[in-house]
Amino acid sequence: MPATETPADADPATSAPTTAGSLTIADAQSSAAASGAADELPVAEPTVPRQYPGHRAGSHAGHRTGLHTPPHAGPSGAAAPVTPASGPAAATAPSVPVAPSAPAAPSTPSTPATARTPEPLDHPDPLDHPDPLDHPDPLDHPDPARAADSAAVENLLRCWVREKNLPAPRPAAPGGTANGAPTLRIPLDASGTALLVPVRHWSPTGWHRFGAPVLEGLAATAPAVDAVTLAALLSRETGSSEATELVGRVADSARRTAEFIAERRRDPRPAPEADLFLSAEQSLLLGHPLHPTPKSREGLSEAEARLYSPELHGSFPLHWMAVDHTVLATDSAWTEHGRPVAAAQLTAGLADDLELPAGTAALPLHPWQARELRHRPAVAALLDAGLLHDLGTHGGPWHPTSSVRTVHRPGARAMLKLSLGVRITNSRRENLRKELHRGVEVHRLLRTGLVDQWQAAHPGFDIVRDPAWLAVDTPDGEPVPGLDVMIRHNPFTAGDDAVCLAALTTPRPWPGSVRMRSRLAELVLRLAARTGRPTTAVATEWFLRYLDLVVRPVLWLDGHAGVALEAHQQNTLVLLDAEGWPAGGRYRDNQGYYFRESRRDELESRLPGIGRTSDTFVSDQVTDERFAYYLGINNVLGLIGAFGSQHLADERVLLAALRRFLTGATGLGSPLPHRLLEAATLRCKANLLTRLHGLDELVGPVDTQSVYVTITNPLRP
Repeated sequence: MPATETPADADPATSAPTTAGSLTIADAQSSAAASGAADELPVAEPTVPRQYPGHRAGSHAGHRTGLHTPPHAGPSGAAAPVTPASGPAAATAPSVPVAPSAPAAPSTPSTPATARTPEPLDHPDPLDHPDPLDHPDPLDHPDPARAADSAAVENLLRCWVREKNLPAPRPAAPGGTANGAPTLRIPLDASGTALLVPVRHWSPTGWHRFGAPVLEGLAATAPAVDAVTLAALLSRETGSSEATELVGRVADSARRTAEFIAERRRDPRPAPEADLFLSAEQSLLLGHPLHPTPKSREGLSEAEARLYSPELHGSFPLHWMAVDHTVLATDSAWTEHGRPVAAAQLTAGLADDLELPAGTAALPLHPWQARELRHRPAVAALLDAGLLHDLGTHGGPWHPTSSVRTVHRPGARAMLKLSLGVRITNSRRENLRKELHRGVEVHRLLRTGLVDQWQAAHPGFDIVRDPAWLAVDTPDGEPVPGLDVMIRHNPFTAGDDAVCLAALTTPRPWPGSVRMRSRLAELVLRLAARTGRPTTAVATEWFLRYLDLVVRPVLWLDGHAGVALEAHQQNTLVLLDAEGWPAGGRYRDNQGYYFRESRRDELESRLPGIGRTSDTFVSDQVTDERFAYYLGINNVLGLIGAFGSQHLADERVLLAALRRFLTGATGLGSPLPHRLLEAATLRCKANLLTRLHGLDELVGPVDTQSVYVTITNPLRP
C-alpha cells in the first residue's frame, strides 16, 4: 500500500494525523507566509450578518448531509462495490488548534433518501463577514430578478478579468471607495469610457466577487450597469459579429436564473421523490461562475422549461420510438452475471411494458427532441417507410440531471444520456456517433485489467460507465443525427451522497436563512460546529482529503495509462461520508477522454483497434493544455476559489497546500504536476470569447472547438 493511502478500515475521525503528500495545515500556512502572500487583500473575520430590509428567512425543512453506502453492482468490469477509504485526518498545528472529530452515529439510508432539517449553527458564520463596501451580498437581494442579474454581471466580469488577464486592483487606486475598498477600472475604449467595479473579494484563482459596476464620469445617482448592458459593452470591445446573440443569451440566462432563485426561495427542499444523487444534480442554480450564459436554454418555452429544468425539479415521461432492426445501429459491452446484455434489452427493460411492433427495438427520446425531429427530412422518410414507429410518451417520470439532457430515475439500473438540440452553454447537445463509440470503448479498456490496477492503488475512485448505446442509420448505412442515446450505468443507491463539484460549490437558498449558501459551506460550517475546530482548519482538511481521494486517482490514470480525463467540476462527482467528508470520487462523461498519442502503442496492445472509430487519440501538446485546464484550473483552482470567495479558507493557504500535493504527485507519471508547478503561465479556456466567436464545442477538431487564452499561473509564488 502506498505511504499516502489510508487503510480502508481506518476511522476518519480517529486515524493517525496524516495528510496527502505528508502535508499538514501548518505546512500550508508556513508556505503561504513564505511566498509573501500576506501582502495581498486580506480575508475578513466573521461578524454579524448584514441583510436587506424586509428580507425574511424561510422555514422549510432542508437537505440531509447524507450517508455514503457502496454503489450497487453494475455491468461487469465496473468497480466492485467498495466503501472508499477515508482520506487524511487533520494535523494539529500551534497556530490552528484542531480537535479530533467524533465518530458519526450509524444511520440507515431510506429509499428514496429523505430530507432533514439542518441543525442550527452555534458558532459565527464566516459567510457573515464585514463587507468592504458596507453593502449586503447582491445575491441575497429579496428581488430574485435583481439577485439573478447580479450573478450574471459577476460572471461576465469574472470572464473578462480572466480572459484579459487583468491584474488585481490596488486598495488605494484612483476611484476607490471612501473606506479604502478596491475598485477595478476596466477601460472601454470602443465606447470612450470605462467601468468602475467595486471589488468585494479578489481571488487569486479567479472566483472574484464584485459589486454593481458603474460607468466612469456619471453622476453618483446614475443607475448601475446591468447584465445586458454589460454584455453589449464588452462585446463591443471585441468587435464580434456575435454580440447581438450574446446579449440575447445573457438576458435568457438571467431570466431563467431569476425563476430558479424564486422557486427555491419559496421551497428550498429537494423533490420528495429524489434520492441524494438527484437532489444534488437539481441544486445547481447559478451554474458555471466563469461562463457568460450558464443557464441559457435556447428553444425552451416557459411551459417546457418547468418540465425539463432540473433546477425546477422537472420530470417527464420519455417519448418512445420503435426502430426496425434493419436500420438500428447499436453496440453494448454491458454484462450482468457474466452474460452480455444488448442495448435493446436494456431499453426494453426501461420502457415500462411498452408494446413494440415485431422486429423493432425501443428507442427513448427526450420529448422536446421528438417534437423537433419530426420536421427533419431523414427522420420523416424513415417514419413514412415504416422503419421508425412513433409510439408517443409512455411510462413513469424521469428526472433531468444537471446537464439537462441526461435523465435519471431513482432505483433504475441505468441513466439515459439523450440527444437534445437545445443550445446549453456553448453547444447544441446532440450525441455524436464517435462519442457513443468512445463510451463503450473506455468501458472495454478498463476491463482489460486496467481498472484492477487503478483501484488497487485508489479503491475509492471509478468512472461512471457508458457501456451501451442505440442509434438509427438510413437504409444506406448513414447515421441519422438526433436519435442517438447513450445508456449509462447507474451506480448510485438511495444512500450514496454523490455530488458533482459544481453543485457542491454553487450558492443557493437554504431553509431558515436569508443567505445564499453553497452546500460546501454548509458542510464545512457543520463540521466546524460539531468538532469545535476553526472553520479554516476544517476547510483545509476537507481540501486535502479531496486532493488525495479525487485528484490523485485522475493523475494516476494519466500517468499509468495515458488517459487524461476532462474532469471539470460538472463531470467530477465527490462521494461524501455521513459527516460530509470526501470519501471517494467518480468521473462521468462519454465525451471527455484524451488518449495520449505518445501512448498509442501501449493502449493498442491493451485493446486492439482502440480509437479507430472513437477519434480519441490527441497529441500530447493538446492533451497537456486541456488536462491542465479541466483538472487544474476549472476543477482544483475553482474549488480553491469557492473556499476563498465564500470566506471558508484563505486561498493562499490552499494554494500552498496544492503546491505541496503536486510536488508529492510528480512520481505518478503524469506531466500535469510539473506543468502546474513550473509554468509561469497556463492556457485557459475562454468561455466569453468562445461564445463571441460563435463556436460550438461539440463540432470540429478538438484543438479548435473553443478559444484558449494565456493567464498567469497562480501556483507560481
